[in-house]
Amino acid sequence: MQLSFPAVRAPLKFYAVVPDAAWVERMVKAGADTVQLRNKTLEGEALRAEIRRSVAAVEGSRTQLFINDYWQEAIAEGAYGVHLGQEDMDTADLAAIARAGLRLGLSTHSVAELDRALSVRPSYVASGAIFPTTTKAMPTQPQGIERLREYVRQAGDTPVVAIGGIDLDNGAEVLAAGASSLAVVRAVTEAADPEAVVKAFQALWD
Repeated sequence: MQLSFPAVRAPLKFYAVVPDAAWVERMVKAGADTVQLRNKTLEGEALRAEIRRSVAAVEGSRTQLFINDYWQEAIAEGAYGVHLGQEDMDTADLAAIARAGLRLGLSTHSVAELDRALSVRPSYVASGAIFPTTTKAMPTQPQGIERLREYVRQAGDTPVVAIGGIDLDNGAEVLAAGASSLAVVRAVTEAADPEAVVKAFQALWD
C-alpha cells in the first residue's frame, strides 16, 4: 500500500520542541508557528492527559502541534500530527496514522535515512543535527550547512525542518541553505525570555 500523509496546513517556520503541556501553552500564547511535545517521562493516563491538554492548547490558534513518539495516544486524542524517529518507522503503524489523517514528521540523519523517510511521503522531514548539540546523544556527527543543502535538494517538495544546535546566531544561515523550518529546544527552554526568542526567530523569515 502506498502511504501518503496530509500536507502541513501552513509553513512550519519556527518550531519549538518542548517537554510538557505548560510549555506548549506558553508557545501558543507567544505565537509559535509549530510546537512539538517531546515528553520522555510520563506514561499511561498521565501521558494521555498531557497530550490532551496540549491538543486543547492549540485549538483555535494557528500553531501546529506534533506529538513526539506516542502515535497511538496522538490518534486517540485527536492530535494534528505526530513526529517519529527512524527506529519508530519499524514499529509504528504508519497506515493507522495515515488513516487517522494525522500529519507525519520523520527524523533523518543521512542520505539513506532521508531516502527511507521520503518513501512514505511524510508531511515533513527533520534533518540534523546541523550543529553540535547537548540536548540528546546523537548517533551521527553534526551534518553542517553543506550537507543540509544536499538534503533540501533530495527532499524536493517535502519541507525540511533543520534541528540541532540552532540559535539566533546561525538561524539565518540555516534558512539560506533552504530549510523551511528551524527547530529549537534549548534556545527556547533555557532562554531568559522565551516569548521574545519566538519573535526574534520569526523575524528571520521577514
